[in-house]
Amino acid sequence: MSQHDAMLQCALLTPQEMGTADRLTIEGGVPGIDLMERAGLAVAKAAADMVHASGRIVVLCGPGNNGGDGFIAARCLAAAGYDVEVRLLKSPDGLKGDALEAFQRMKLSALLAAEGDHVVGDLNTSLTDADLIVDALFGAGLDRALTGGVAEVVRAVNASGTAVLAVDLASGVQGANGVVDGEAVSARETVTFFRQKPGHLLYPGRQLCGRISVAQIGIEAGVLDQIAPAVFANGPELWLGSWPQVAPTGHKYSRGHAVVFGGPVAATGAARLSAGAALRAGAGLVTLASPPDALLVNASHLTAVMLKKVASETGIRDLLSDRRLNAVLIGPGYGVGEKTRLAAADILDGKRASVLDADALTSFADDPSELFVRLKSHPEPVVLTPHEGEFVRLFPDLSGDKLSRARAAARRSGAVLILKGPDSVVAAPDGRAAINCNAPPWLATAGSGDVLAGIVVGLLAQGVPGFEAAAMAVWLHGEAGREAGPGLTSEDLETALKPALRTLVEKSGFR
Repeated sequence: MSQHDAMLQCALLTPQEMGTADRLTIEGGVPGIDLMERAGLAVAKAAADMVHASGRIVVLCGPGNNGGDGFIAARCLAAAGYDVEVRLLKSPDGLKGDALEAFQRMKLSALLAAEGDHVVGDLNTSLTDADLIVDALFGAGLDRALTGGVAEVVRAVNASGTAVLAVDLASGVQGANGVVDGEAVSARETVTFFRQKPGHLLYPGRQLCGRISVAQIGIEAGVLDQIAPAVFANGPELWLGSWPQVAPTGHKYSRGHAVVFGGPVAATGAARLSAGAALRAGAGLVTLASPPDALLVNASHLTAVMLKKVASETGIRDLLSDRRLNAVLIGPGYGVGEKTRLAAADILDGKRASVLDADALTSFADDPSELFVRLKSHPEPVVLTPHEGEFVRLFPDLSGDKLSRARAAARRSGAVLILKGPDSVVAAPDGRAAINCNAPPWLATAGSGDVLAGIVVGLLAQGVPGFEAAAMAVWLHGEAGREAGPGLTSEDLETALKPALRTLVEKSGFR
């Protein structure tokens, strides 16, 4: 498989893009009802795996194509011997197109689920007595809050205590961004089709979808070349072609030299965490640039990481006059204020691949435009790594969902941006974005972000492009967290990177 094809395997489609994939497939000669039949059959198979052979299943169907998938699933499940009850949000008189055809093929009696703003009287009992509820109310295309009787039905589903299988996406979750404006179904499992949607990976949608499986229903991957998706699930398939191969004849000087700027004596640990991670990520050499008062403290902790005394702005410029130092990180434990702004300016003037993290970001909160002007004229990759609090300081006017904010911030700043969190988003100025999904919750600990920043600068030192370096680093960080396990501290992450790095080396085919 080519790198291009591998990348498209992890494409995430907005509802509009998924609609285009359906349309192109239908225009190519596949009837829409055939796609719906395959989708419904996939739902039926997933449902059968969740209940015993004589189980009772309630299928809740909405008025659109999501409901059509539900009608077909209900027919297949009834034919397989399950006790199936179908409930409709609206009268079947309003059905049209493929959904109407699916309803007519079902040939099962159907009851209403709600009238006006209230559920039909016996629905609560029906849901509670079921072994499984199939949520085929609304799919990924929903972009509004559920209200009235629909919201009542969703509340009844969640209150029933019965396992839920969602069709395409848990109803109430917006497929483009994972946002929930009101009520939303909480599903144990979700079956989606062809490709996942951003709403499957972004919170709160990710939590509401449960375990997600992707069914292939006859849409050829070639349609993605016409759609040209720009949002991806973060993983090796996306960027493995940029993974820095170690040449058999290589040496430490050919693998780059990263510099991490450290802070004062009372805040030295963050920079050391970053420097150690940069070295572990593969940089051939790493130097910790230390102020004089912290030199002895740093020297007592460092071994493979080199140490250099840097006393002033002049010292920064003198250090970076050595062109072999090709990637720079500033921010972890450095301090907030004018001194940091000037240091960051000197670093960017040095025209190196750079990472700005933590204090280096907050120091520009009063005038972020000053930073963005520098970034847009910078000839080498720059990666910004804000958490939500730091993001708001730099981009106070950007609101909305996480994916949209990250992409807008990358465009405005001219830098690759990692908006950190349980669903970290990596965004590039050209519109590309990757959503991460392998980070365990125990990564939320002091110093974890310093390690991430160090991984990024270590990859940049090896010549990895900015977006790919950021996406690689976020994935490696998540894998290290999974390897270290519950109870980890940030010191554990450097060693835990080794198995993740070994996995990538094996995937890249290194011998």
